[in-house]
Amino acid sequence: MMTYEQKITSELDFWKFKTLQKSSLFNKVTDTVQKKINSYIPDKIHSAITTAIKQMVKAVLFGSTFTTAKPVTDLTLMHREALINQKIDTYKKTGAAEGGITGAGGFLMSLADFPLLLGIKMKMLFDIAALYGYDVKDYRERLYILHIFQLAFSSKEESKNVFLKMQNWDDVAHKLPTNIDEFDWLTFQQQYRDYIDLAKLAQMLPFIGAAVGAVANYKLIEKLGKTAMMSYRMRYFNLQSITLSHEPTSDFKITKGN
Repeated sequence: MMTYEQKITSELDFWKFKTLQKSSLFNKVTDTVQKKINSYIPDKIHSAITTAIKQMVKAVLFGSTFTTAKPVTDLTLMHREALINQKIDTYKKTGAAEGGITGAGGFLMSLADFPLLLGIKMKMLFDIAALYGYDVKDYRERLYILHIFQLAFSSKEESKNVFLKMQNWDDVAHKLPTNIDEFDWLTFQQQYRDYIDLAKLAQMLPFIGAAVGAVANYKLIEKLGKTAMMSYRMRYFNLQSITLSHEPTSDFKITKGN
């Protein structure tokens, strides 16, 4: 019978394979359609999304909006992930409810959905980081959170680039520049905008907006939650291999930033 760690190792390996897989014909066609639709969306929508994302990135890097959760210590990985799955379920329901309300409100309310949804997603990521034992007061942990977000909501090629940056995070985090202004928020917001436009555009349509908004938000949060869990599992097993000689493998007691 497989242990919990053996089970999630196979899940992690499959996720890595899918992440690094070459772009399929379907993905290429979807990207083309995405860009075409993008060109028809009014500039004020693009501007609203860009502004919301820029403010969110600044809040993550500079502010204290999302730093309420304290790192959780002395729990097994299985217990941590049970709590994390509960958190993700709660955030999915919250996001679906918010998307349904704003979708029913038409165009202007749907515009308001972007910053609201960003806030829900970021709060979830900070909670997940804390449950895995990481202190989000550390700038490098905040940057890792932004990489998770980017990994979840980027094109296939950009996702691969982000994944490679994250693959050995704890080996390279101490080498990161101290100037957080160097974060490439422009690419970040463009990738996110392009990713969600196809799903969220229909939210602005009369009659079906509420249903579309609820489903789209639910699915987007679900995808982000899974990406976050896989990203932290990757760090867990990387660190475990480094500290195997003097750390027990049954417990997960990482509380430091790197």
